[in-house]
Amino acid sequence: MKSFADEPGGGSPSRGFRGQLFRKYVAMFVTAVCLALVTGGAVDIWFTYDEQKALLVRIQRGEAESAASRISQFVKEIEGHMAWATLLPWSASMSETWRFDAMRLLRQVPAVTELAQLDARGRELFRVSRHAMDVIASEADYSRDPVFVQAIANHVFYGPVYFVDGSEPYMTLAIAGTRHDYGVIVGKVNLKFIWEVVSRIRVGKDGYAYVVDANGRLIAHPDISLVLRNTDMSGLPQVRAARPRQTADQSLVAVDLRGKPVLSAHATVIPLNWRVFVDLPVGEAYAPLYNSIMRSAVLLLAALALAFLAGLFLARQMVVPVRALHNGAVRIGRGDLGHRISIQTSDELEALGDEFNKMAARLQESYATLEGKVEERTRQLEHANLAKSRFLAAASHDLRQPLHALGLFIAQLHGRMRAGERRRIVARIDAALSAMNELFNALLDISKLDAGVLSPSITEFPVAKLLERVDTTFTGAAREKGLSLRVISSSAWVRSDFILLERIVFNLVSNAVRYTSTGSVVVGCRNRGDNLRIEVWDTGPGVPQDQQQNIFGEFYRLGAPGAGLGLGLAIVDRLCRLLDHSVRLTSILGKGSCFSVAVPRVAAQPEIGESPAPAHPLIDASDRNLVVVIDDDPLVLEGMCGLFRSWGYHLLVAGTDDEALAGIADCDRPPALIVSDYHLSGGKTGIEVIEALRRALSAEIPAFLVSGDTSPELLRQARASGYHLLHKPVDAMTLRAMVSYVMREQQVAGAH
Repeated sequence: MKSFADEPGGGSPSRGFRGQLFRKYVAMFVTAVCLALVTGGAVDIWFTYDEQKALLVRIQRGEAESAASRISQFVKEIEGHMAWATLLPWSASMSETWRFDAMRLLRQVPAVTELAQLDARGRELFRVSRHAMDVIASEADYSRDPVFVQAIANHVFYGPVYFVDGSEPYMTLAIAGTRHDYGVIVGKVNLKFIWEVVSRIRVGKDGYAYVVDANGRLIAHPDISLVLRNTDMSGLPQVRAARPRQTADQSLVAVDLRGKPVLSAHATVIPLNWRVFVDLPVGEAYAPLYNSIMRSAVLLLAALALAFLAGLFLARQMVVPVRALHNGAVRIGRGDLGHRISIQTSDELEALGDEFNKMAARLQESYATLEGKVEERTRQLEHANLAKSRFLAAASHDLRQPLHALGLFIAQLHGRMRAGERRRIVARIDAALSAMNELFNALLDISKLDAGVLSPSITEFPVAKLLERVDTTFTGAAREKGLSLRVISSSAWVRSDFILLERIVFNLVSNAVRYTSTGSVVVGCRNRGDNLRIEVWDTGPGVPQDQQQNIFGEFYRLGAPGAGLGLGLAIVDRLCRLLDHSVRLTSILGKGSCFSVAVPRVAAQPEIGESPAPAHPLIDASDRNLVVVIDDDPLVLEGMCGLFRSWGYHLLVAGTDDEALAGIADCDRPPALIVSDYHLSGGKTGIEVIEALRRALSAEIPAFLVSGDTSPELLRQARASGYHLLHKPVDAMTLRAMVSYVMREQQVAGAH
């Protein structure tokens, strides 16, 4: 067959036709793609900008209105407390009663620093203050003072904001009695207490809120130093625009105190005529818009390049020999790629269309399967991300609760107080620390189970031992709540991990005792085929049908907040899956619940009496044994130093193994124990440091690790190295128990 090049005179005209057709198709294709992308990108950018701005405006305005409402409520509550003091007329015989009520008001409302009682003539009868001596019957004349005049006229008077010593913001609040002869009560209110309201408002990453009075002076701000400096905010554009005579929109682009542009919204605090502003840096506010523009630009350039290359390819395909196109289409068709086309030319192009149609059929089938898999995997990933976000948010909330309490109790310890009150606060600090340790331990258990580093040790044992431990452990707690705890023993034997099964049953019984207010808790067993079902019955409130699956999730709690950590049933579910035990729940709302765990039952075996283990004396701290503590945190070293010395040990603290070796060289005895953090400076690990000290001293010195890292990799490394690992925070009792256990292990090993 002849090619087109073989035709007489076909060379030059073919090249000219090819050049025109080539440029035509490339230009048309690139232009069409460019117009479509530019139009679509511009429309998307515009709608993104409009929607983002509207969303930010709604969020900021909502935060401002919410804060304004809370501040108004704060003032109304103070007004309500003060109103009680105006219900009775003043008389000399009731001076002590009035003084008692005034002192009680000062205790109940920390923001009020001073109270004064004025009679119907405007004469001062009594004044109590947090910062000055009480004044009785001073007869000072306030009859022409605006505070008295406007309170009598309007029943209540909200004074302007003023600053004591030019720093702390105050306002005067006066309330008239229900009758004219009852007089007026006047209070001075410290506005620093509003700082807590605005400090909690967060919009985006760097957004913040603040409050100004009618004159534009700062009343509350997350940076309290700005308030104490009596900062004047009236020069800011958003503050000027918020004045009553202005008609500007409630959200505008303005600047902050540093001159940086911000998107600002405000709300008015009624009836004080203050204003709450919520500012968000413009860069953060419009970041999605800038990102959209950048993405559109990158996609446009990539699409133009692709369109140009595609135009080259398509134009070239229109002018190359038909036979070459047919052969190429056949090869692609054998590779399961292509799409359906319709060509009615009765030549090689029609054959090429047939081959593309065959490929399209195979491609459609392949895409149908692939799209289903992609959608399913996408749903799984979205569900996993949502569960992770809920888990982290709940853990953060439950960790912040005891931390917040600790901060408050420690702040109280800085002041003067009686010994009994100090002991009470120390006890509450211990309780907060216990709550944090309980949460950390539960999170560690969840981490171990999810990481798969917890290996069950399956044995056969009588279930009566487990039931005895349940009775011993929970009888006291049930009695304190006025509950009846009944544990029905059983002679059956089961196959499981005793420690893990005990943890499952303990969690179920603990929940039953915690959530049962009256009635009883019953623990017993039933034979079900080859399994023994351990059941925990209670007369608690029951679990709604639609929540019986949710309660096995992390941090899911029924009832009032604070009732447990919400991790007990999550641990039960994971442990049951690890042990291949099924857990069931049956519940009737308002009558009670039954949790049951099915455990494989085995034939009873004769019990072999256990001989008592030989007693091994603990290491006597009075010998001043040398303990080496290695940590790169000075606060941890200081705490460990004080604790070990209180136990009677001689202590050597160091940040590295070199410092430890230098210190040991100056001592007159070898160390009896090494306690090391896992992550140390210089990239070294506690395992490496302990091994280095053992090699340098040529002795197998007892040692264990302490770390705040709960990653699965660290758990595996500690287990592989043979060292015990404690996770921070570690309470003193657990630390001392580990010290005794490790040193006793060394004594036993030496005796054998």
